[in-house]
Amino acid sequence: MTTSPNFLVIGECVADVVRADGVPDRVHPGGSPANVAYGLARLGRAATLLTQLADDAHGRLIRAHLEAAGVTVRAEAVARTPSAVVELDGEGRAQYAFDIGWTLGTPHGVDLLGPDVPKYLHIGSIAAVTEPGAAAVLGVVERLRGRASVSYDPNVRPALMGERAGAVRRVERCVALSHVVKASDEDLAWLYPDEDPESVARHWLGLGPAVVAVTLGVAGAVALTADGAREQVAARPVRVADTVGAGDSFMAAFLHARAGGAPLAVCLAHAVTAAAVTVSRPGANPPSSAELAEALAR
Repeated sequence: MTTSPNFLVIGECVADVVRADGVPDRVHPGGSPANVAYGLARLGRAATLLTQLADDAHGRLIRAHLEAAGVTVRAEAVARTPSAVVELDGEGRAQYAFDIGWTLGTPHGVDLLGPDVPKYLHIGSIAAVTEPGAAAVLGVVERLRGRASVSYDPNVRPALMGERAGAVRRVERCVALSHVVKASDEDLAWLYPDEDPESVARHWLGLGPAVVAVTLGVAGAVALTADGAREQVAARPVRVADTVGAGDSFMAAFLHARAGGAPLAVCLAHAVTAAAVTVSRPGANPPSSAELAEALAR
């Protein structure tokens, strides 16, 4: 059963299609914001996802996946569900082809919010920086920022970001509108080559957020706050199946713990533990609240 406070997540759903010679296509529900909504619902939070889906096989698969966890899906109809095809050659080398558009709320000025005002609003990845739909997303953030806690994860996709300087401007606009920001060290390395992740985090804090958390892979994660606090936690030792959805699981668990009033160090501990559970099994499969509690107790 889900419980309040409620979360609204705005962003893309993506069907991840893995293709290899002689093997049938494998389709996995994905999309960073969708994964965060799914992770929050798995942890018992009331989560609504505002997104775009088509009434096609991929869209029905993704909707069923989200609703099975308890996510309320509010989807504008599009001609086809966004997808990312990953083609593997005989040696396992991958080539990627994206079929992703983001037009939420255009061109007719659709009322995106409905009657309910969430206490927590999360945005991220493609939907926050890809026009024309990004304008609608940021419009919602600007309307709600005084009443909702806003979180943001850039989840950088270099193939879709365009030239770096413009991407940095778009990302920094989202950072400036947010209260909580999470990024990976890989995100920051692409956006700000040769800059130290903590230096970037401090720069971002100067733009307006209260907290910036950075995941550091096997080195764990670090979080800095606008009032000068710093916390770092080590990664959990785990046998890795794959890293799909690990950052989104981290984000969901961090937000879940923060909504419960946990101290920053506890939020980080929950987040790295949730990520460890996720990487220990295939796909973007974040822990339930019971699984997270069990992993934390080890």
